Amino acid sequence: MIGSMRAVVIDRPGGPEVLQVRDVPIPTPRAGWVLIRVEAFGLNRSELHFRSGVASTGSFPRVPGIEAVGVVADAPGGEFAVGTTVAAMMGGMGRTFDGGYAEYASVPVQNVVPFVSSLGWDVLGAVPEMLQTAAGSLRVGLEAVDGQSLLIRGGTSSIGLALATLGSLRGMTVFATTRNPARRALLEAAGVQHVIIDDGQVAARVREIAPNGVDGAVELVGVDVMRDTLRAVRTGGTVCFTGMLSDHWTINEFYPMDWLPNGVRLTAYSGEAADLRPAELQGFLDAVAAGRARVPLGRVYRLDEIAQAHRDMESGIAGGKLVVLPR
Repeated sequence: MIGSMRAVVIDRPGGPEVLQVRDVPIPTPRAGWVLIRVEAFGLNRSELHFRSGVASTGSFPRVPGIEAVGVVADAPGGEFAVGTTVAAMMGGMGRTFDGGYAEYASVPVQNVVPFVSSLGWDVLGAVPEMLQTAAGSLRVGLEAVDGQSLLIRGGTSSIGLALATLGSLRGMTVFATTRNPARRALLEAAGVQHVIIDDGQVAARVREIAPNGVDGAVELVGVDVMRDTLRAVRTGGTVCFTGMLSDHWTINEFYPMDWLPNGVRLTAYSGEAADLRPAELQGFLDAVAAGRARVPLGRVYRLDEIAQAHRDMESGIAGGKLVVLPR
């Protein structure tokens, strides 16, 4: 395919102002790659880290974006028929090769998951990476069982809200934290039964309701609160470290005997497109269409509003996933 497209290009790391919308050539896919006409893409904090220069991988100049949804425009290897609706994510998107912040994106076939849905592109754009991370945290990080109890530390984030929805679908007793009491209704609408106002002592609040602790917890805030999160989990339970909303990533002096309560397991999760099974994506979209689940969509932007979208992501004001419609 020849011609040009609009895309967001970052020449150098910096603040939101480095996100520049330009006309660039439409990429030409090679064998084993798929060209996607991008209809929507979600925003992720890892893109904020890349943009600001603190990410551990990636190079400039670059079209960022670790996910996108749209329609197959070309697949030289024949892996997907032209016109197939697909999601693409991870695997180097927006880091080592150009990503989803554009009208077209060329990605390796292993990054692509097909689906069928009549939901709007704004809703679909919120789903792929959010669902992959939430579902993987439950399935891989916690090895969660239907009906167990779950604590989500950082519940009003898009992944936290997705975890609440998935937990509710699985009959789990869902606890979730927020520092803002005004967000209680948002959490309850996502399926949270026990909203915990985070004053730094979440374990004590959780154990007032579940004296033995919860079966599992997903840490989305960071290591600065993880020690408290560990103490909210029962012996034999698991904490999965998935997110770093506070941008605290590492523990300077980690003494396992002090940090880890007896018998509490600590895991981590950061997945790839292959970790989101097509049936898992399709099942979730079908549940949304049937009204049995909801997508925590925060705000929707045009491509020209990408700098403001990043400012909103940094400030955490949206209460859901931020999505851009590039057309």
